[in-house]
Amino acid sequence: MGTTDVTTIDELVAKVNSLDKQYDTEKIIRAYEVADKAHEGQMRTSGDKYITHPLAVASILLDYCMDTDTVCAALLHDVVEDTAVTLDNLRKQFGDDVALMVDGVTKIGLVPLNSKEEQQAENIRKILMAMSKDIRVIIIKLADRLHNMRTLGPRPPHKQRKTSLETMSIYAPIAHRLGMNAIKEEMEDISIHYLDPYGCSEVERLLDLHKEERDNFIDTIKFRIRERITDIKPEPIIEGRVKSIYSIYKKVYLKNKKFEEIYDIYAVRVIVQSVIECYNVLGVIHDMFRPIPYRFKDYIATPKPNRYQSLHTTVIGREGIPFEVQIRTVEMHNTAQYGVAAHWKYKAGLKGSVAGEKRFDWIRQLLERQQEADDVEQITDAIKTDLAPDEVFVFSPKGDVYSLPMGSTVIDFAYAIHTQVGNKMTGAKVNRRMVSFDYQVKTGDIIEILTSGSPGYGPNRNWLDIAKTTEAKGKIRSWFKKERRDENIERGREELEREFKRNNIPLDESLLIDAAHRQRLDKIEDLYAAIGYGGVSLSKIIQRIKEDELRRQKEHAPARSAADSIQESNSRSRSKGIIIEGVDNCLVKFAQCCNPLPGDPIIGFVTRGFGVSIHKQDCINVINNMESEDNKERWIKASWAGVDDSTYRATVEVIAENKTSLLADVTMAIAANHIPVHEMNMHQLKNGNTDLAITIEIAGVEQLTNVMTRLKKIAGVISVERTGKQ
Repeated sequence: MGTTDVTTIDELVAKVNSLDKQYDTEKIIRAYEVADKAHEGQMRTSGDKYITHPLAVASILLDYCMDTDTVCAALLHDVVEDTAVTLDNLRKQFGDDVALMVDGVTKIGLVPLNSKEEQQAENIRKILMAMSKDIRVIIIKLADRLHNMRTLGPRPPHKQRKTSLETMSIYAPIAHRLGMNAIKEEMEDISIHYLDPYGCSEVERLLDLHKEERDNFIDTIKFRIRERITDIKPEPIIEGRVKSIYSIYKKVYLKNKKFEEIYDIYAVRVIVQSVIECYNVLGVIHDMFRPIPYRFKDYIATPKPNRYQSLHTTVIGREGIPFEVQIRTVEMHNTAQYGVAAHWKYKAGLKGSVAGEKRFDWIRQLLERQQEADDVEQITDAIKTDLAPDEVFVFSPKGDVYSLPMGSTVIDFAYAIHTQVGNKMTGAKVNRRMVSFDYQVKTGDIIEILTSGSPGYGPNRNWLDIAKTTEAKGKIRSWFKKERRDENIERGREELEREFKRNNIPLDESLLIDAAHRQRLDKIEDLYAAIGYGGVSLSKIIQRIKEDELRRQKEHAPARSAADSIQESNSRSRSKGIIIEGVDNCLVKFAQCCNPLPGDPIIGFVTRGFGVSIHKQDCINVINNMESEDNKERWIKASWAGVDDSTYRATVEVIAENKTSLLADVTMAIAANHIPVHEMNMHQLKNGNTDLAITIEIAGVEQLTNVMTRLKKIAGVISVERTGKQ
């Protein structure tokens, strides 16, 4: 697939004419003329005319041979949102299909909501709704996002990071589920460039370092394989590739692997005509090279949910270098490269709607789960889980294959089989051995679910904390919602009244009715029930009620003196960044024994006269004193309020072999992250090693983890530990 974007209508028409497919060129030119006139005078951040963007999006879609209406919609996708052109104008000039696609793409971008969570959830909902009406809408949106990523350079750094994060969390996973691998990989590679430029450039440097020998190695392997399979006619296509930047980055920085430990940096792809030839070539490959145990995957027999099919095996040649071999048919290769868009590139295309397409069941299921969800968090969790690119493949005792997200438990498997199997589950056997409910299933596991025949038997409430998939959690909540309504109402009432008392809020019926209506519930009893079965977050309800109550009090309160305002401002600034459950405007200090950072799970301790002391939840003082009768009631829930501009001091202890370059290596590793060093102390240990304590200014635990990961990679470093010292 080409990555050179066209910049003029003449170049676009030339590209249309070069394709072996019938297009209505006149209609495409008319769409361009409408867009060009509508966007006249508008410029991009780069200084280019705005029309260059829709032209580039249309060009990307032509790489997939999308149909005339899709190309027209791409050219017009921003006119309704950004110009005076209306949807009715487009419908009259270009027909219902083009208007529907433009409307779908436009709606995805319009999310005027209060919180980031609500924006993300509503954005996802709009994307899924648009996809369910016409799958071409999301294909246009992916092309739109891909070009925006390619031209992200002139944008401010904070916009670059925000756009990259959104791309990684929503658009790349959707591209994966649609099987559009080329778009997914390019999005990820560009995103990581802006999210971690140092780590990305380090991976690129390592790849460039070995470029010549890598190219020679791949060419040699291709030649040797070709010599052995000359009898296959027509002649197979043999390609070589290098793993994407982000794929290598994940293994190096997120899984802490050395570059040399990544087995599938190099890969060779063999493309044949039939499935039988795939397995024959696999036998030849295993005869030529030594296969690495447990590195063989048969995605032909068990395709991925996005219909990806291929044989994967990792082998070692006589050079001692491991490499991956992928074997697939031409049709499998087209699906792997273009996903759902392969229907337009190689076939007649789809009719747009996904109603009759079984492969898009996951879109409808996600929509159904979102409609059932009572809370924004449930919706955002659903997308992160159900669009996760990592799956495991497990089997029932009868040999049926099930695909589940990585980290799924036997509870998730039970509900994947059937709702009643999950509801009646009493235990599970994996590979004929009993396992606990929280057992995380692995690819290849054979799972048997044990059930009860007793009437009235149902799931346990703590399964909500164990289950991974939105499907399982939704079905568990649904059971409690239907079968235990009276119990839920009583439980919810008790929890709500307890929280009202803790926060000194009068139990006002009007407050409860408002809270119920905000959750789209008719009665207070429905609110109690939703809290009782876990469908609504109690902490969020209380937070909103507290804000409403505070606003009401301010409206009726007399004017305060300037001194009172200054005192409140000071109090708030001391607690910036921390939410203390049930307490407003209290003094906050960070415990020196564990030095908590944003991102650490935390807990508060109400001191005598000094406000609330914030500790890490795994702090030794918390563990030793949590159950003490004298202190039990003084521990209080606390959480980070969100991202701010504050910095925190953290101390890292490095134990390393004694060498003259140690200090320089450590300083350079920290400086590469643009992190200020507050203090550094170094002394020699009795065994000859060096103990180096460094106190640095950081924004949170994620930044600290990145620094520690890089320090561990320094030659001679034995250990890197975070200490409680401040």
